[in-house]
Amino acid sequence: MDAKVNWDAVDWVLLDMDGTILDLSFDNYFWSELVPLRYAEKNGLTLKHAREVLAPKFLAVRHTLPWYCTDYWSEVTGLDMASLKHEIRERIGPVPGAEAFMQAVLASGRKLWLATNAHQDSWRLKLEYTGFGRYFERVICSHDIGFPKEDLRFWELARDAHGFVPERCLFVDDSQPVLSSAQAFGIGHVVGIRKPDSHLPARPIEALPSVETIDRLTPGLRPGVTASSG
Repeated sequence: MDAKVNWDAVDWVLLDMDGTILDLSFDNYFWSELVPLRYAEKNGLTLKHAREVLAPKFLAVRHTLPWYCTDYWSEVTGLDMASLKHEIRERIGPVPGAEAFMQAVLASGRKLWLATNAHQDSWRLKLEYTGFGRYFERVICSHDIGFPKEDLRFWELARDAHGFVPERCLFVDDSQPVLSSAQAFGIGHVVGIRKPDSHLPARPIEALPSVETIDRLTPGLRPGVTASSG
């Protein structure tokens, strides 16, 4: 069953980027296909062998800040990760209904911020390519904070730096560890995305409110009416 948001209790809307407003198929293709292929070509390996070499490197840092860092992976692989992402930028695409949702949030008078683990090289490219950058008043990037969203310290430092009230925030993300961290910190309204990649089936978000895609949250948003103004 889809989550329902009590919009009267929300003043800030914090959105993840990849898998929430942008189709995760870009990132899945990048990491599962393009990076192994280019790594194989660079090192004279078969694609199968390249994947075998890369897999433990990926696993070792998953859900830590280096996992999301293009500079880290450029150093580890010898590939220019930022350039590779730019090379396939035409694969960057929005989740259907995401732009309309963001427009509805702004029309309602609420604050709309991005909270992302993506490296600056990545989120700047994606927001510029899609034009979505114009919707966000602020971008809270884990690489600026010094901790990934999976870490409670991300939320503590983000609150201290940006002054939001956790209890009056809606946070939407496709990662269960990230959602659990936000909830444990005290974000008042946490919603998971079950279908972050349009090419893959929806998958469950355990023990947390969720929707298949972010457009399911749009009903109930009314123009010009926030908890503080109306």
